[in-house]
Amino acid sequence: MKTRITELFGIKYPIILSGMSWISVPKMVAAVSNAGGLGILATGPLSVEETRKAVREIRELTDKPFGANLALMFPGAIDNAKVLLEEKVPVINFSLGKGDWLVKKAHEYGGKVAATVVGTRHAMRAQDYGCDAVIATGHEAAAHGEALTTFILVPTLVDALNIPVIAAGGIGDGRGLAAALALGADGVAMGTRLMTTQESPLHNVYKRLSVEKEATDTLFSTRFDGLLCRVMKTDAAEKAIKRGLDLPAAFFNAQEITRQIKVPFWKVFAGVMASGWKSARQMAFLANAFKAIRVATEDGDTNEGVLPVGQVTGFIKDEPTVAEVIERMVAEAQEIQKRLTGQMA
Repeated sequence: MKTRITELFGIKYPIILSGMSWISVPKMVAAVSNAGGLGILATGPLSVEETRKAVREIRELTDKPFGANLALMFPGAIDNAKVLLEEKVPVINFSLGKGDWLVKKAHEYGGKVAATVVGTRHAMRAQDYGCDAVIATGHEAAAHGEALTTFILVPTLVDALNIPVIAAGGIGDGRGLAAALALGADGVAMGTRLMTTQESPLHNVYKRLSVEKEATDTLFSTRFDGLLCRVMKTDAAEKAIKRGLDLPAAFFNAQEITRQIKVPFWKVFAGVMASGWKSARQMAFLANAFKAIRVATEDGDTNEGVLPVGQVTGFIKDEPTVAEVIERMVAEAQEIQKRLTGQMA
């Protein structure tokens, strides 16, 4: 399979692991890369030392290309970005911020940079300051899609941009891969399908729920982490969304996060407060969301845990290996291509 993305990243298949906190760990990243795709390390919950260690661990597990992601508005993201640049990570994926400086530094050593976007304006800006590709996150996706569905967002961006578009949201099998390529995308990114695999560290409680849930079993709201966010529909998720922002809890959860990423709490707190109420409110939401996602992912907590999943959870009926997911996706997409060629003849 050959597209601009396989050529750009030096991979066999145009299939990318989404960078999911506490799930896209070195073992998962290497599994995807070794299977012919591109694994993306999630650095959001990692300290500088942990990020450097994770990058080096990936290099021990695979000799294939891999990447790492950053949400630039999160505490510690800039310091983690510097580590990725120092370690010359082949592909850097960023979101929630302007990454022009990342592009410049990565290009100096031959690295590639992909911006995660939800609309044309941010995609055009990313192209203008030199991004090599964009990941287009549709409405169906886990976490932070927005109004446009993948079926609309992808061709909109393909028409507007010269750089490759990677489709994310609603893709979990070969039909999704074939559809994305037909829409003009040069690759796909997947999180929800790959989190329920044998190599995934997702707690078995939530793997089981992912198999049991239907496509309608998600919630989409700004009241979980302050942004439009899609999560698995559970009693805990409904309770969190109904409650909305819990400021006292955010104060303590923020302290836990700063301890985890080894950043001084009062330094972060002062910076957030100085940035104004809107920013402070957003960071408070994120502090609570981080805690809820962590206890779901790591502990299997169904009382307080909340797991971001896409609508594609309705397609998940098993727990294969990463390689099995990718190989059967490619085989199914190729069969669809043959069938369509016959139908169009």
